[in-house]
Amino acid sequence: MIGRVPVTRFRDRHEAGESLGASLARYAHRDEVVVLGLPRGGVPVAFEVARALGAPFDVFLVRKLGAPGHPEFAIGAIAAGGVRVLSQDVIAELHIPREMVEEVAERERLELERREKAYRGDRPKPQLQGRTVIVIDDGLATGSTMEAAVSALREHRPAKIVVAVPVGAVESCRRLRALADEVICLRTPEPFNAVGLWYQRFDQTTDAEVVELLRRAGRFAVADSRPS
Repeated sequence: MIGRVPVTRFRDRHEAGESLGASLARYAHRDEVVVLGLPRGGVPVAFEVARALGAPFDVFLVRKLGAPGHPEFAIGAIAAGGVRVLSQDVIAELHIPREMVEEVAERERLELERREKAYRGDRPKPQLQGRTVIVIDDGLATGSTMEAAVSALREHRPAKIVVAVPVGAVESCRRLRALADEVICLRTPEPFNAVGLWYQRFDQTTDAEVVELLRRAGRFAVADSRPS
C-alpha cells in the first residue's frame, strides 16, 4: 500500500505567494484582473501574486469575530460594507449570548475602521464592478473570514470572484466553492489543525508591513502597465 505523501511547509508567506502566483498564471497581464489581500496575513501572499500576474493590488478589510475568552476561535466575521457572517451552530454550541456576540462585533467594527484609515489614507478604493477579483489569504481554517469577504465583494458586482490560498482545511475549501466562482487551495493537509503549522516562519504581519507592501505594489503595478 502506498503511504500518504507528507505535505511540505512553506518557508514563509512570500514563498507561498510565489507558488500561488504560478498556479494563477492564466490570469497574468489581463486588464480586468485585480488582486486583493485580506489583512494582515494575506497581504504578503497577495503581494507576490499581484507581482507575478502584473495586476493591480489592494487590500479588502475583514475581521474575524473571536469567541469570548478564546479570540483565536472564530464564531464569525465582518467585512467592509457592514457584511456579517456568523457561525450560528458554533455560537449555539458554546452558549454565547447575543449581547456578547454584538459586543465582539462592535469592537471588531471599530478595528476595521481604524485599519481602513491606516492602510488606505487618501487612496481611493479599487473599482471592482465587472472585474475578475482574486481574493487571497494566507490560509483557510474555519473559512469564516473568507466567507465574509466573498459575501461583501458580491455587493460590488464583480464579473468573477476567485478565492486563492496556499493552504486550507478540506471542508473549508469545499464550502467556499459554493460561494465563489472559483476556489484554489494549493494544499489541503489532513489533519489541518491551524494555518500556522504549514509555514516554517509565521510571524505576525504588522500594520507597517501592510502599508509598505501597498506602497511597493503601487509602484510595480504602474511599471507593469506601461507599454513595452
